[in-house]
Amino acid sequence: MKKTALIIILFFACYHANAFHLKGGWIFYEYMGQGSSPNTSKYRITVNQYLLCSSQGGQIDQQVFLGIFDGSNNLLTKEITITLGPTVFEKKTQFDPCINNPPDICYRIDKYVTITDLPDNNAGYILAVQRCCRIGGIVNINNSANVGVTYTTRIPGVVNGITVRNNNSPLFAQKDTAIVCVNSPFTFDFSATDADGDSLSYGFCSGLTGGDQVNAQPNPPSNPPFTQLSYAFGFTGQTPMGPNVSIDPNTGIISGTAPGITGDYVVAVCAFEFRNGIYIGQTKKEIHINVANCQLSGAQLKPSYITCDGFNFTFQNESTASNITQYHWDFGVPFINTDTSNLPKPTYFYADTGSYTIKLNVANSQGCRDSATSILKVYPGFIPGFSVIGSCFLNPFNFTDTTFTKYGFVNTWHWDFGDLSSTSDTSNLQTPPPYTYSTSGTKTVTLIVTNSKGCIDTATNIITAFAKPLINLPFRDTLICRGDSVQLRSSAQGLAPVFSWSPLINIINPNSANPIVHPADTIIYILNVNDKGCMNSDSIIVNVIPSISLYAGNDTSICRGDTIMLNPNTNAINFVWSPPSGLNNANTENPLAFPQNTTTYTLNANVGRCNAASSLTIKVAPYPLANAGLDTAICFGKTTQLFAKITGSQFTWAPVNSLLNPNTLTPVAGPQTTTTYLLIVYDTLGCPKPARDSITVKVIPPIAAFAGNDTIIVANQPLQLNATGGTIYAWSPFTGMNDPTISNPVVIITTAPDTITYRVKVSVPEGCFAYDDIKVTVFKTLPEIFIPTGFTPNGDGLNDVLKPILVGMKELKFFRVFNRWGEMLFSTSKTDKGWDGTFGGVKQASGTYVFEAEAIDYLGNIIIKKGTAVLIR
Repeated sequence: MKKTALIIILFFACYHANAFHLKGGWIFYEYMGQGSSPNTSKYRITVNQYLLCSSQGGQIDQQVFLGIFDGSNNLLTKEITITLGPTVFEKKTQFDPCINNPPDICYRIDKYVTITDLPDNNAGYILAVQRCCRIGGIVNINNSANVGVTYTTRIPGVVNGITVRNNNSPLFAQKDTAIVCVNSPFTFDFSATDADGDSLSYGFCSGLTGGDQVNAQPNPPSNPPFTQLSYAFGFTGQTPMGPNVSIDPNTGIISGTAPGITGDYVVAVCAFEFRNGIYIGQTKKEIHINVANCQLSGAQLKPSYITCDGFNFTFQNESTASNITQYHWDFGVPFINTDTSNLPKPTYFYADTGSYTIKLNVANSQGCRDSATSILKVYPGFIPGFSVIGSCFLNPFNFTDTTFTKYGFVNTWHWDFGDLSSTSDTSNLQTPPPYTYSTSGTKTVTLIVTNSKGCIDTATNIITAFAKPLINLPFRDTLICRGDSVQLRSSAQGLAPVFSWSPLINIINPNSANPIVHPADTIIYILNVNDKGCMNSDSIIVNVIPSISLYAGNDTSICRGDTIMLNPNTNAINFVWSPPSGLNNANTENPLAFPQNTTTYTLNANVGRCNAASSLTIKVAPYPLANAGLDTAICFGKTTQLFAKITGSQFTWAPVNSLLNPNTLTPVAGPQTTTTYLLIVYDTLGCPKPARDSITVKVIPPIAAFAGNDTIIVANQPLQLNATGGTIYAWSPFTGMNDPTISNPVVIITTAPDTITYRVKVSVPEGCFAYDDIKVTVFKTLPEIFIPTGFTPNGDGLNDVLKPILVGMKELKFFRVFNRWGEMLFSTSKTDKGWDGTFGGVKQASGTYVFEAEAIDYLGNIIIKKGTAVLIR
């Protein structure tokens, strides 16, 4: 399985390396004199292979296989492997300024050169190299991505008794970068020169296939004759770019108008050699010519235009060139000089009907100019239309032309009745015969009409051919009071619908669309419609009541400002509420009521002569009032008392887990975190909705007062204190302190107590506070670094680390410990860190160790201390 996968991968790798890059090629040979052996001739042979300029990697052949075949029997005589020689890039770099959107034209031409001796013979030799594959999507070749190419030429031997093996093949000129724009005139130079002075004639010839995806480089090439390409419809080897492109047999110049499809086209040209009027051979060159989406800057108009729906017409250049910078229109109105415009897409209003000659002149920034003319016919007032009568698909539909033309007359009609099941659903008559559809359903009917002025337009209408007549009933259920009458209403779509109602009980005009009925009891009237045999039926129920049942609803209560929908229980159909104040609509069954005060509403309802009345009262009460108080703040662990006010009969607080006495309006709140308390108030006055208010108790977090770490100083040396934790500070005692109200006062102790403890009160604006102390030990000596002479790192909590003790210092620069060999075992710049007697996690042996320390005192002096300490285990 893995081997199969590898083969597939290699196949596709080769496929992509060999596909979609070849652009043609040809073979050139030169006669170099007698060969190295008797009866032989020496030739230099050059294979020119054209590729995309972007070709790389496996797409570039490092060698080609040249097959040399005997001209008498087409059998292989010799095969030569030719390695890659020089490469030439042929790229278009200069463009005519009159060309818009010029294409990128570039060929990579790989040359393979060899010198070989060939035995002299009479029939000469056929040279061939075969390769796969061409680029995909070639316009004039079928399945081009899977089609290869054969480069071939012929070395002549003896022709008409004359030895011509000393021939040089024609040398085609390298003029392959001509621009060919879609739908535009062009010329392409395929000429060649002949070193022998032979005369040349040119003609299109068929391109040849070659290698394929399985055998990309046939080795050796297949024997002649070679297979011709399969050309797409509309193209042949002799018309490779269509019927509008030809080649001059004398000059080799290809000219004409390019096809209207952009893309690559295979073009093969044969140069025929004649020596003293005798044909001696031919050389074929084949390349891919790209028809690009470019344009010659110019003006282009349609042959004629017409406006049939107004006197305004908007003009535009039909050319798609994008480099046009100047426009000048002349709208062709005689005897005036204001009918012009310099806009690219102008609109002009014509004052009268008629035929006008339009002129357009354009130019681009390079100075290229062009012009075009056309005819505009102005005959507005042409409105196509038609009407349709018909409903049932079993009956014929009548179509009537309603087209209007103000100028000229309507002269052609073409109907399409949209019957997809028929091929004879058309007519060219103004009034077509009635048409009967074979099936029901929707049909799209179109009418195309023209008039004598040249206008043409289409009217479209979607109709429905029903399986039965379509009945329209405004209602299917109604209600009357006994003794009243009501008119039933109906309509039906069709040619001639006939109506009949049943039963014939208390009904007037039962064979009309709209009879009048006056039944004594509830009854169902059935309508039958017959449209020339198409039948349909429907029904209306007439409910008859002897009296009105009416109940306006229960009395209710609402809060002032609220709205309630009234919902009476009744079978009436007409309604009047009173008073109308406080109602959005007093004449509907279910009005919205929003009275400001307690109101009794009376409903009068009827069905014809039957009527009744009923009332209900809406009690209006004000909303209760709730005032929980103003938001407040407390220190963490403290409480505060709430003071609420209400207008109501009941209230509740929430949440209650941090409230004392939550059943009062003055509970005590002691939350641990900021909490919002909701006060909900109810009353018994009739308003069913509560009032709400809230109060937020903000809890100030605990104050983390910090006066600093205990320290040691020297008398008369400044000590910088630095407290943190709040925004307001108060120190005590004031001894030696410059400002006891700031966080960072400076202390200078002139007397010499052994120790002094300073306390700081740290506060915040809300009044919360906390205390902290710092103990200051005072020495009478000068600033000094004290380091013990020994330490015992045994984990007993006593003298376990070796660290400096700073007296009168404001900063430790470093403290370092070394062993006897000068290796540094420990280093720190932090006063609370020391050496624990280990290095790299390994306990060091007992013995003497060297230390050094450097610090800066409060006057900025550098103090250095060096010495030894004993590690005792």
